[in-house]
Amino acid sequence: MSAGRRTLGFSWPALVALAALAAPRVALHDLDVVPEGTVVAALLAVGPPLCWVAAVLWRRPPRPFLTIVVIGALYGVFLAAGHQVFWDSSLGMDAPGLAGLEPGAREALLRGAAVMSSLVTGTMVGVVAGGVAVLLSRVLAAPARR
Repeated sequence: MSAGRRTLGFSWPALVALAALAAPRVALHDLDVVPEGTVVAALLAVGPPLCWVAAVLWRRPPRPFLTIVVIGALYGVFLAAGHQVFWDSSLGMDAPGLAGLEPGAREALLRGAAVMSSLVTGTMVGVVAGGVAVLLSRVLAAPARR
């Protein structure tokens, strides 16, 4: 058994698969297939982290918070890659406030910022979902009191 599996409770392919549950939202959002504010958009945003929490509650890894933060960070990688792939169709060079920069420098700056933002966003989704998982695991594991 690998050290990652002992600590995180899942194999790396399983962690990547759990993170990939959130990847379709990136494409559907960037291509404007699913409009913001709809029930479908909400399900695409909230559904995958709920699946992460459910998987952790089911498997009971030794460090549930860390497990979901890792899944969230992996999701951040999917998010960053997706935004890069769909860059032209979602944003292109229509970003305001950077008109003084050369087009190549402006694109490099914006793409780099998008990557960093995606990694932070994915990790923070993992932090919030991990906190929920820890709280639920404590509530569900607490002995019944009278």
